[in-house]
Amino acid sequence: MTNIHNLTRTTDDVVIVGGGLAGLFCALKLAPRPVTLISAAPLGQGASSAWAQGGIAAAVAEGDSPESHAADTVAVGGGLVDEAVALGIAREAGLRIHDLLAYGVPFDRDLEGKLAVGREAAHSARRIVHVRGDGAGAAIIAALSEAVRRTPSIRVIEGLAAEALLTEDGAVTGLQLREVANAAARPTFLASRAIVLATGGIGHLYAATTNPVEAGGSGLAIAARAGAVIADPEFVQFHPTAITVGRDPAPLATEALRGEGATLINGNGERFMLARHPLAELAPRDIVARGVFAEIAAGHGAFLDARQALGARFAEKFPTVHASCIAAGIDPSTQAIPIAPAAHYHMGGIAVDARGRSSIDGLWAGGEVSSTGAHGANRLASNSLLEAVVYAARIADDIAGCAIPSPARLPDGLVAPPGGTADAAAVKRLRAIMSSRVGVARDGDGLAEAVRHLGALEREATSGALCNMATAALLVAAAAWARRESRGAHFRSDHPVEVASRAQRTMTTLAAAREVAENLTEHSRPRTAQPMIA
Repeated sequence: MTNIHNLTRTTDDVVIVGGGLAGLFCALKLAPRPVTLISAAPLGQGASSAWAQGGIAAAVAEGDSPESHAADTVAVGGGLVDEAVALGIAREAGLRIHDLLAYGVPFDRDLEGKLAVGREAAHSARRIVHVRGDGAGAAIIAALSEAVRRTPSIRVIEGLAAEALLTEDGAVTGLQLREVANAAARPTFLASRAIVLATGGIGHLYAATTNPVEAGGSGLAIAARAGAVIADPEFVQFHPTAITVGRDPAPLATEALRGEGATLINGNGERFMLARHPLAELAPRDIVARGVFAEIAAGHGAFLDARQALGARFAEKFPTVHASCIAAGIDPSTQAIPIAPAAHYHMGGIAVDARGRSSIDGLWAGGEVSSTGAHGANRLASNSLLEAVVYAARIADDIAGCAIPSPARLPDGLVAPPGGTADAAAVKRLRAIMSSRVGVARDGDGLAEAVRHLGALEREATSGALCNMATAALLVAAAAWARRESRGAHFRSDHPVEVASRAQRTMTTLAAAREVAENLTEHSRPRTAQPMIA
């Protein structure tokens, strides 16, 4: 690990921010080009990709095809999937799986030695490659972390969080960083003309989430404050089967359980998805999440029942989920698992093109912090890890072919609020309002309340960490308020149907979100009484 106090200097390195799947894979693909990889948490920890239980979708089995995979992706995406992007990703899947195998990822194999594939919701074929049933994310991150540490061209710096992007004339010039464990420390600056953001998603903006605390939207926020175009921020996927045992983040009961025959029941033992969709438990995630949400809201409760489908085989087939249940005093082989929807994945993010380039020169984005157009309004299960490795490889190829200008001089002063620990009460309030007003079911009044609160919080935040959370949350809430229809994961109870004319992606900026907040705040103020005219 590099001493963080030696960072304040010019570097010709490509700087990657984020130690999850996209960041690690991109760094490896760039070798032997010098790379500085910055990770807020120790390498291999703090990344949502490490928690992924499902696996990676890839049409690698006989009888399957990239075209079929892409068609399934489009069908789920609520009319907003970029079909060329979806097909391109599906066609590159096989190559990226072989890359991961070469880096030491131990994907499950069948008795003939071929990659074993499972099925998940809304896939028309068995095409999910796993590691030990439900351990794909952890195994992939472990293998890539080890490969990164063995690669001499990659300098790993742990314990620093990106607090702001530095730009000049529409191009990146560097980063403002701060020690995670010492919010009062002076900021550190690192100059670079080639920066890759791979900071993950926004799940921890919600009170109920499956994401680690690092998924607080920092990458989205710093890019937006620097002027980057943000795509589709209103589309947040809620995983329907987070295990409700009072933990933050909530443990996840992988979708693969339903693929193996587990059912969803209410407190009366009734399967409630049968009446909601022909695919029942294997319906698209947004539909299942709303079904679970409705049962809980009606006071019936919701449970995942694997007693008949798996029974005594549960521990062997899904050891991660089994361990989470046992730790909470639940034996999933003999008891139904209490569940609720939780923020899981952000379809929106920094708008990027087919090479991973953002609207800011010298800034690329990959993984969940980006929005490629692959997911549309609703992500198809296990497409996220695939998208991350495909775009990480594309970004590396693009940077390899670029003539990166020499880094600019280091900045003279702060570009974000000063350090300091984020106010715990303010963070709790932000997360609560996101879950209650910008969650599974939304309406205009609730969204307006959220936008007003978040707009004020963003203006008044006294720490960089809280400012970034408020900025990311404001982008989501303002776009959700503006989309007056229901589409994919975005459900408006006051506008419950799709509007054909709205079948287009959102492209927005922080300036536009702030304008929404200002207008809603102005309209909510009581008007001064006008004098009566005699």
